[in-house]
Amino acid sequence: MWWFLTISLLTLLYYIWQKQGSMGKKYLICMPHLPILGSLPYMNFHDPAHVYFTKLKEKYGNTFAFWMGPQYSVVVNHFSAAKEVLLKKGKDFASRPRMVTTDILSGSGKGIAFSEYGPQWRMYRKLVQSSFSLLKDGSQKLEKLICQEANTLCKSLAAAQGKIQDPATDIFLASSNVICQFCFSSSWNKDDEDFEIMMDYNSLVDIFPWIQARAIGPCPALFPNKDLALLKDSVTLRNELLKKKLEIQKEKFNIDSVNNLLDALLKAKLDSDNPLVQEPEITDEHILMTVGDIFGAGVETTSTVVRWCIAFLLHHPQVGLPNCSNMHLSLSPNPYPPNTGEDNSKCLKAHGSAVCSSPISTYLIVPIPPISQGIGEYTIPKGTRIYINLWSIHHDPTQWNEPERFMPERFLDKNKDQLIIPNASYFPFGSGPRVCVGEFLARSELFLFLAWILQRFDLEVPDDGELPSLDGLSGVVFQIIPFKLKVKLRKGWREAELSA
Repeated sequence: MWWFLTISLLTLLYYIWQKQGSMGKKYLICMPHLPILGSLPYMNFHDPAHVYFTKLKEKYGNTFAFWMGPQYSVVVNHFSAAKEVLLKKGKDFASRPRMVTTDILSGSGKGIAFSEYGPQWRMYRKLVQSSFSLLKDGSQKLEKLICQEANTLCKSLAAAQGKIQDPATDIFLASSNVICQFCFSSSWNKDDEDFEIMMDYNSLVDIFPWIQARAIGPCPALFPNKDLALLKDSVTLRNELLKKKLEIQKEKFNIDSVNNLLDALLKAKLDSDNPLVQEPEITDEHILMTVGDIFGAGVETTSTVVRWCIAFLLHHPQVGLPNCSNMHLSLSPNPYPPNTGEDNSKCLKAHGSAVCSSPISTYLIVPIPPISQGIGEYTIPKGTRIYINLWSIHHDPTQWNEPERFMPERFLDKNKDQLIIPNASYFPFGSGPRVCVGEFLARSELFLFLAWILQRFDLEVPDDGELPSLDGLSGVVFQIIPFKLKVKLRKGWREAELSA
């Protein structure tokens, strides 16, 4: 009885204090909420969150507030408010929330994905960006690196041609090895133990939002659940794998020959040890978390988007683009990159852009303001978690013509001569200071993987005619439900294989 009265009194005092502090300020319309539980009892969990929040626009407006347990949160469903948060006031909203789950993933806010905005974050991001320049020239040139993995991918698909197969593991391996080469100058085979560890880790990170939702409470760290324990175990295995890679890299490190991301980070660590150089501290743990972020963001996202692209190709074998309905491409052996032809190249890129505006874009990483800020005329209190609903923005009928239709042609001009961005509400890789650091790498992988696959194979649904589901599963990336397909070597490639 006494504990109930105490909690009730504290809750009442909190709301009185909150009311007094809001005098003269204008706040967003907020969903109904209860102490501790927040708005959760009033939410509909039948629809995916991005769809549900889009529907709530009709009741609460394009931008509204809700309580995620005890945490005040805001949903942004319109591009103008999203651009204000991400671009116009990007630095003001560039911090990230500290949560039990993100602390597990990032070693308590280290790396670049979940760390606070500041000098240290800027330094690590700059190091990652500069490391991408290593892929622009020489033997590790980006196109050649991706095409090497695409070639291996196509060989795996060809080995099972004519049979029903799930391409997920082969695509994941190809994407993983691009990141492996970038980070370590090495690669994995499908049966490598390290590859299996990374696959298990990414499959768990896929359900990260679900784990985070179950960690809601006044002090989830004191009341751990099985999902959190599983996440900790998986991250521990990931960290052990990365530590092993780091030790190997240290042994062969040559300061005069920087070949990959780990080399660049180790060189920066040596420079930071110099008392004459005024740079933030670089530790092994910071290095590991930064590399872990690159794997977490660079592998799962790209491999998932490639699978979504294949699924949409199976659903839309003729997407209304005359030059793209049949990919009869150059049959020269192992081109770097493949000679797709000007029209086919634009078609593929338009297809990829259309997929990126479809179901896979749900939310960006949640920004928070370190001090009270504003979105339009509304006050956003310090520490508010802001959910940018990309799906709603990319399906806004006031900005997109027939947003529910899959229309790659909308990303080409009227003459289908030039790739275009249809309107200002398209930003699948984010915007502002924390825009995706690997956007150009992701776009290159997407284009080249698809070019190699479509150059060599006809893609078909299984004999039962079952098309991939386009419903998807919520995760860090909106996951496609596993599907199967058949691939058949094109005639020219089949003859080339036989004569090889």
